[in-house]
Amino acid sequence: MPGCRGGCERRGYDELAGEADMSGQGPAGSGVKPRVFLVDDHGMFRSGVRSELAGEVDIVGEAADVGPAIAGISETEPDVVLLDVHLPGGNGQEVVAAVKAGHPEVKFLALSASDAPEDVIAVIRAGARGYVTKTISGSELIDAISRVAAGDAVFSSRLAGFVLDAFAAAPALDLDRPSFDPELDQLTSREREVLRLIARGYTYREIARELFISVKTVESHVSSVLRKLQLSSRHQLSRWAAERRLT
Repeated sequence: MPGCRGGCERRGYDELAGEADMSGQGPAGSGVKPRVFLVDDHGMFRSGVRSELAGEVDIVGEAADVGPAIAGISETEPDVVLLDVHLPGGNGQEVVAAVKAGHPEVKFLALSASDAPEDVIAVIRAGARGYVTKTISGSELIDAISRVAAGDAVFSSRLAGFVLDAFAAAPALDLDRPSFDPELDQLTSREREVLRLIARGYTYREIARELFISVKTVESHVSSVLRKLQLSSRHQLSRWAAERRLT
């Protein structure tokens, strides 16, 4: 088994779009445990995922940011990468694109708190085989990993229909762009995520719990959004988001 250096740590769903005929775990139903690399910037979340997957997959490494993730995945060459779409130094599609350029056989399954359409489309367009949200159960995640390792495409139920509709309705669209709204485009992916939850009526504490960040970090994101959009209150922010149907 390959080692792991370069900033990564070595470690000893609802509906599925597509079906796979599998007689065991691992690639193509080989009966071998899938080799998995975990990318998420929250250590407590990674620890929880490792606990849920214990004994079912072989976690060969993990990383908390774009650079270490690319280096670690390239070195360990896992079967499946569990990938958050929002990372401190960039986004998930950057990791997918960089790794795929040199290791096209590595498969990616996005695992994120975000169900934003642009996040889903961007990482799938980059080359990920599926996208599930962090509400997925442990058993469902294990099944999703095995299916992606076997070459299947896996999505949380609400996202599967959206992905199919988006590609069917606008195949020639430049989907690398996060949106077509100049004001919205000036926000980072994380700021847009916080904005959507604000528009849905979430409290700061609820947003922090949903995104696995601190309340202080939520407040910082909201302040940044207000400044960029030249708004002065949460009420104005919610109305701005509602007008653009971001809820």
